[in-house]
Amino acid sequence: MGQFNRNVWANLLGNSWVALTNFAFIPLYIHFLGIEAYGLIGIFATLQAVFSILDMGLSGTLNREMARLSVLPEGSQKLRNLLRTLEVVYWGVAILIGIITCALAPLIAHHWVHADHLSPGLVQQTIMIMGLALAFQCPYALYSGGLLGLQRQLLLNGILVGIATIRSVGIVAILWLVSPTIQAFFICQIAISGLQTFLVNKALWGSLPTTGRKAAFTKELFRDIWRFAAGLSGITIMTVILTQMDKIILSKLVTLEKFAYYTLASAVAMSLSRLISPVFNATYPRLTQLVALEKQEELKQFYHRTCQLMSVFIIPIAVIGALFAPELLLLWTRNPAIVANTHTVLSLLIIGTALNGLMNIPYALQLAHGWTRLSFYTIVLATIILLPLLFFITWRYGLVGAATVWVLLNGGYVLIVMQIMHRYLLRGELWRWYLEDIGLPLVAALPVAALGRGLIGPHLATANLIVSLVILSLATVTAAIFASKYTRGWLVTRIVKLKLLRSLRVMLYGK
Repeated sequence: MGQFNRNVWANLLGNSWVALTNFAFIPLYIHFLGIEAYGLIGIFATLQAVFSILDMGLSGTLNREMARLSVLPEGSQKLRNLLRTLEVVYWGVAILIGIITCALAPLIAHHWVHADHLSPGLVQQTIMIMGLALAFQCPYALYSGGLLGLQRQLLLNGILVGIATIRSVGIVAILWLVSPTIQAFFICQIAISGLQTFLVNKALWGSLPTTGRKAAFTKELFRDIWRFAAGLSGITIMTVILTQMDKIILSKLVTLEKFAYYTLASAVAMSLSRLISPVFNATYPRLTQLVALEKQEELKQFYHRTCQLMSVFIIPIAVIGALFAPELLLLWTRNPAIVANTHTVLSLLIIGTALNGLMNIPYALQLAHGWTRLSFYTIVLATIILLPLLFFITWRYGLVGAATVWVLLNGGYVLIVMQIMHRYLLRGELWRWYLEDIGLPLVAALPVAALGRGLIGPHLATANLIVSLVILSLATVTAAIFASKYTRGWLVTRIVKLKLLRSLRVMLYGK
C-alpha cells in the first residue's frame, strides 16, 4: 500500500493545485475577455471532449498494458515497441484533429454559435487557432496514460503543477500586459500545450527500462490489444455523446452568453474530478496488477478500501457545494448576475458529477479485467433513452433541464449498472458497496451539511461566511472519515503511532 498511498497523495496534491489555479484565474479571464468570449473557451472544452473520440481507446490501453507488462517477465522491449507503435498513430490523429477543427471553423462560427458582440469572422479565426492548440495538446493523453500505468505519478504531477502554473500566470500576464483578446488566449494555449506534451514525452521514454535495442513500430502488437482498445473506443464515443450532448445542444439553442454561464457551472462541478482522478489513477494500475497475478482476496479488499476512499473524498465536498452553491459562487466571482444565472445549474451538475465519481472504481475494476462490454452496452442504451429526453428538456427548460439529465444519467449508473457488474465481478460484494462503501459516508456527511445550511444565513458578512463554511466543511469531512471503516482505521492508526512516538521521545529525552 506504500506506493498506492504515495500515488494518491501525489495525484491529490497535483490535481488540487491545477484546480486552485483554474479557480483563481477564471474570474480574471472573464474580467479581461468578457463573459461572451469566455463562452468560446467552453466551445474549446467541448471540441476537446468530442475529439477524444479519435483517441480510439489507445491512451487507456497503454495505461493498462504498461501496468500489466511491468510485472511480467520479459516485457521491457514489448513496452518500448508498444509505445513507439501507438505514438506514431497518435501523432497522426493529432494532425487530423487540427485539420478537422480548421475545416469546421466557418460552419461553427456562422451557423452554430449565436454571439451578440463578437463578429463571426473573429469567432472563425479563434476556432482555427483552437485547432492548433488541440493538435499540440492531443498526444499528452497518450504519454500521461503510459506514466500512470508505470505508476510514475509523482513525476507526472510535478509536470502538471509546473504547466498549470505557467498556463494560468502566463495567460493572465499576456491578457493584462499585451493583448486582452480571445485570440491571444488561445495562442498562449498553443505554446503551453506544446511544452506540456514535450515534457511528458521525455518523462515517459525516460521511465521505460532500457533493453539495448531501439523501439520499433510493430503492427503485430495491434492484434494483442485491438479488442480492448476497440471496447474502450466504443465506450469513449458513447460517453462523449452522453456527456457533451448537453453542451452541443445548448450551444445551438441559447446565446453564447447563456452558454458561458453553463460552461462556468460545468467547470466548477467538474473540478470534483480533481478529487476523483487521484484515486482512480492510483487504483487502476494496482487493480490491473492484482488481476494479472490472480490475487482475488487482496483484490476484493483493495477494491472496497479504494471505494471508501473515493466516497470520503467526494461526498462531503459535493454536499457542501450543492447546498451552498449561491454563496460559493458569490464569494468566488463577486458577480450577482453570474450567481443568479448559475447557482441552480451548479447544484445539479455537482450532484451528477459526484454520482459519476462513485462509479469510477467499479469502472476501473471492469477495465482491469479487460471487460469493456458492460460499459459499452450501458452507454448505448442510455444514449437511446436519454438523448431524445435531453433535447426536449433542454429545449423546454434550458440550462436547468440539461443539468437535470446529467443527474438522471449518473443516478441510473449507481442504481442499475452496479447490480449488473457485481453479478460477474466480485460476486456477493454489492450490498457491501452500497451500505459500507457509499452509504455510511453519505449518511454521516449529509445531515451535518444540511444542519449547517439551516444555521448559516444568506446575509452573513463575507468574513463570517468564509469562517462558517470552512468550519462546516471540516465537520462534514470529519463525519465522513469516521463513518468509513477504512479511513477511520487509517486515521486511528496514525494517531496511535503519533502517540507512541511522543511517548518514546519522553522516555528517551524527557520531553
